[in-house]
Order: sequence, then C-alpha cells, then structure tokens
Amino acid sequence: MRPDLRELLERIIERLKNNTSPPQLVLFVFFVLIWIGAVLLTLPAASASGKSIGLLDALFTATSAVCVNGLIVVDTGSVFSTFGQVVIMLLIQIGGLGFMTFGVVVAIVLGKRIGLKQRLIIQQTTQSSTAQGLVKLSIYMVVIALSFELLATAILTLRWQDEMGPGQALYYGLFHAVSAFNNAGFALWSDSLTPHVGDPVVNLTIIVLFVIGGLGYIVVLELFRKRSWRKLSLHSKIVLLSSGVLSVVGFIFLLLIESWNPATFGGLNFGERMMAALFQGMAPRSAGFNTIDIASMLQTSQFLIIILMFIGAASGGTGGGIKINTFVVLVLATLQTFRGGGQVHAFGRRVDSAAVLRALAVTMSSLAFVLVTALLLTVSEGMLKEHFLEVLFEATSAFSTTGLSMGLTSDLSPAGKVILTFAMYLGRLGPLTLAFALAQKKRTSKIGYPEDNVLIG
Repeated sequence: MRPDLRELLERIIERLKNNTSPPQLVLFVFFVLIWIGAVLLTLPAASASGKSIGLLDALFTATSAVCVNGLIVVDTGSVFSTFGQVVIMLLIQIGGLGFMTFGVVVAIVLGKRIGLKQRLIIQQTTQSSTAQGLVKLSIYMVVIALSFELLATAILTLRWQDEMGPGQALYYGLFHAVSAFNNAGFALWSDSLTPHVGDPVVNLTIIVLFVIGGLGYIVVLELFRKRSWRKLSLHSKIVLLSSGVLSVVGFIFLLLIESWNPATFGGLNFGERMMAALFQGMAPRSAGFNTIDIASMLQTSQFLIIILMFIGAASGGTGGGIKINTFVVLVLATLQTFRGGGQVHAFGRRVDSAAVLRALAVTMSSLAFVLVTALLLTVSEGMLKEHFLEVLFEATSAFSTTGLSMGLTSDLSPAGKVILTFAMYLGRLGPLTLAFALAQKKRTSKIGYPEDNVLIG
C-alpha cells in the first residue's frame, strides 16, 4: 500500500475512533462489511455461471449473511460458485460472532491493549449486560463457536460421506455447521433441509447448534462453569426456562395441527412427524432452516411461527427477534400489573423498572418496524389482501433475522429487495442501537449499552 494512502486510511480510522460513539461505529462497520461482501459476491468468480449476479442481489445476499438472516433471492447452492459460498460462510461467521470478537483475538495475538471504547463496542456487538470481562468473553466466544462447529462438521461429514464422497461431505458439513451455529439458515440445497426431514443425525446436530447459538455465550459459559440451577444468574434461568417452554409449545402445536395437513406432516410416518415437529417448532427462534415446506403449512401454524420469530432468541446469542429476555420481562410486568402493580420479580430477584421500560421500548419499536415493513411490501409487491399473511411472514422473518420464507423472496421486485435489505440490517443491530447512534447517546446506565439487554444479574 502506498504511504500516502496508508496515512489517509489511518487518519480516517483515528477520526472514526475519536468522533463516533460505539453504536455509531457498530452501524458503520456492519455497513462496511456488508458492502465488502456485496462487492465480492458481484465478481464473476463468485457465480457458478461465471457471470455477475448483479449488485442488488449481491447486496441482499451479503446483508443476509452478515446479519445472519438466511433470506435469499438466488439459490446459494446452484447460483454461487465455491468461492462465492466461502465468502458467504465467512460473512456468516463474522456477523454471528461480531467483528469486534475477531478484533480482540487478533489484538491479543499482536500484544495490543484493549481500551475502554473497544470494550464498549464489544459490549454493543455481543449485547452483554456489563462491560466487565468482555476480553475473556470474546476469547471464550471464539473457542465455543469453533469447538461446536468443528464437532458438528465431523458428525455431518461422517453422515454424508457415503452420499457425496468425503471431500464434498466435509465442505457441506462445515458450511451447514457454521450456518446453523450462527443461526443464519443458509443451506446448499434449494429446499433447505427438507431432504433430511426424518434424519435424526442431521436434525439433532443442526438443532443442537442453533439452540446453543441462540441461548447466548453467557448462558453457555454459566452452564459449563456452575453446573447447578441454583447458582445460575437470573438471565440464564429465564433464558433456559422460557426457551424450553416456547420450544415445547411449538413442538406440540405443530405436531397436533400439521398432522392433519397432507401437504406437510400427513405424508410422514410417526418418527418423521415427531422429528419434523421438533425441528420446525424450534427453528423459528431464529434458525432459518426448514425441513418441511413453510408455504404448504396451515395458516394457523404460519401465524404461530410469526409469533415465535418475533420473540426470537436470547440476548448475547447469534439469534434475533425482540429477544426472549424482553418478552419475559413484559409478561412478568403485565402479570404484576394485573395483581395491582408494584415491583416486578423473577426467581426471587428484583427486575429493575428501567429494564421494563426498555423492554416496552424494544417491543413497540420492533412491532412498528415490522408493520411498516409489511405495509411497504404490500405496496412494492402489489399483493392482494388475501396474501397479507405471506407479506407479514417475510417482514417478520427479515427483522427477526430468522430467514424462514413462504416463497415471497424468490419473486421480489427491486424495491422489495431494498426494503427487506434494510429490514435485515436494522433487525440485526436492533432498534435501540439505531436510536442511540442517531442521538449520539452516551452511556448512562450500568445495565447495558445501549440497553438492548433488559435483564439484570
């Protein structure tokens, strides 16, 4: 690199560090990562045909990968070359773990010091409730992610090597392991994982990956360290209990309802039906994979999936949505209001009133954005009112970074692609991050920055 160009870049970086708040820097870096990915995906080498797929489709795909969403406008397995697929996989890994996590690891290897502002940025990208211990957390995040991804890669490679040979099986295993752990939902089959609807090895491996990624690194670390329910923090207890309840509800509901649907569970045997209900009942929590055709499901089931997608995964994890923490705080606050008001408690612990207000702000702003996105899609796609559920489904999937689709994305207009691209970007960062970035808010609370995590302790 020429000295004058290097000096210019150093000045730009220094100016960004000194004149931008952590939320603003997070928005900027994610924006840059998306455009770097988009440029790489527009290259002819990234296309299986040797011809560029175009900037808009590349931008949509790059945004979906960096924001670990999974919505696609072109088929990942057939349209992109191996180079393009590897670019997507790397974008998923960086987007899922957070760019600052990799930066911390590199800085430690180079012997660099991690300052306060860097710690605040790490807190922002990981949605941690405190700025303490974030350097160790970043290291643990990389170790946990790589450990589970490599183990799952080995399992999937053994499972697929007889079907496609060891080399391709290894590649497919690695791609889907990275995609699943980061709750991205990208698959190299055009119909996602529907060919493996009754395969217990594939289903259980993918489920374990996206569940662990969705729980969050703080919860996983506590489970490894404390190994006792009584010693877990309030955050971990609520995440584990509520995640289990929602998963059971999704499983039972889909099993009972879709068993009457000949287009989905009706053609499966009992074992396949149980596996499909388990997988599809848990996937809406931000996984993005599907083992049955979502468009063929009954509208009742599709609406349940919309609700589960909107709730999403846990704070600090690789999933999206308003976060299950937010949902539980609102439920507890509502129940307490019905009892006559007063302080909100959970497991004998007090939930700060500021956390309740943040939960309300996150939920209302997220709901408003989903509805506005759906409204814009009805205009851009010219949908009739009987197709509104499909529009609402795609809008919720984009904002919650889930990636499940009823098929609308395959026929999106250019305007529709832009709308969902923005929805994925904002959904990954969170409405409060955008609000704090625009307002140039300074950190004023000890519970979180900018308080997307609504639980204490």
